Amino acid sequence: MSLAYITLDELTGRFGLDSTSFAQVAKQYPFRLTGYYASLIQRPGDPIWRQCVPDLAELADAEQLPDPLDEERLSPVPGLIHRYPDRAVLLVSNRCAVYCRFCMRKRQVGCGAASLDLDRAIDYIAATPALRDIVLSGGDPLLLPLDLLNDLLRRLRSIPHLEIIRIGSRAPVTAPSLITPELCQMLAGHQPLFLNTHFNHPYELTAEAARACALLADTGIPLGNQTVLLKGVNDDRDVLEQLFCGLLRLRVRPYYLHQMDLVQGTAHFRTPLLQGMQLVAGLRGQVSGMAIPHFVVDLPGGQGKVPLMAETAQRTADGWLIRNLAGEQVVYQDPC
Repeated sequence: MSLAYITLDELTGRFGLDSTSFAQVAKQYPFRLTGYYASLIQRPGDPIWRQCVPDLAELADAEQLPDPLDEERLSPVPGLIHRYPDRAVLLVSNRCAVYCRFCMRKRQVGCGAASLDLDRAIDYIAATPALRDIVLSGGDPLLLPLDLLNDLLRRLRSIPHLEIIRIGSRAPVTAPSLITPELCQMLAGHQPLFLNTHFNHPYELTAEAARACALLADTGIPLGNQTVLLKGVNDDRDVLEQLFCGLLRLRVRPYYLHQMDLVQGTAHFRTPLLQGMQLVAGLRGQVSGMAIPHFVVDLPGGQGKVPLMAETAQRTADGWLIRNLAGEQVVYQDPC
């Protein structure tokens, strides 16, 4: 299915703005925006605008590295990132429906031809029995033509030691029309398959997004969500509560809340680690545990994700002291 896109001139003209400065940023970090996602913008600078519209602050951030997670070093073949022993990320595209301004792969998504070699990557997976779990990412795998995605999944499913396939896609958020009965029927033929999407703000929980998630969930595909903590977008406890509880209503389980990666061109989105820990702690006891994701930081140098939480438990000689929601120390005798 073809998508309708909006140009920078069309977007800025809608709000009576000059596009010159935005276009200057887009020369280095490309701009792409679906008409659907643009329709969610209520005003310049709102949470949707900040996620998708170029900002001169992107060019001012030159201190960080383009690839702080060392993905290129951890790629035994182009397009395959093998960081953990039993799982790897397979980059199948460098295109998305919307180019997010905070993208962890800002250095390559939308920039020229993708440096991918799917044949070599699949050969590597087949020759590495330790790999049980493959994440399809990019770019957005659901932008691939249906027959190409089906063939890719078929080839992966033919590898005996590969147990789980996950797809990372923002299509339910930025281009929900891509989620069709035909796509879902095809995906259902490659179970067990999981899909993690990427809602960041309650504005994105639209009727169209709900229909897309329902199509996937009704097919039997478990849905998770990975939110990035973004300054000026969702760094607020009430906003996160609305988002995470709203996701559960869409049958999407909040999975991760990511600390903003140390990617060049994204410093204006970054929040202190302690703020994220406090935001998650503020949700505990106020909403269902199912609505609370793990707050994680992806450590520089390819050292992996680490969950973060405020210290609440202290071991003693005969048990534990656990701090309750009222801040009181409670003695807990561990029967084990």
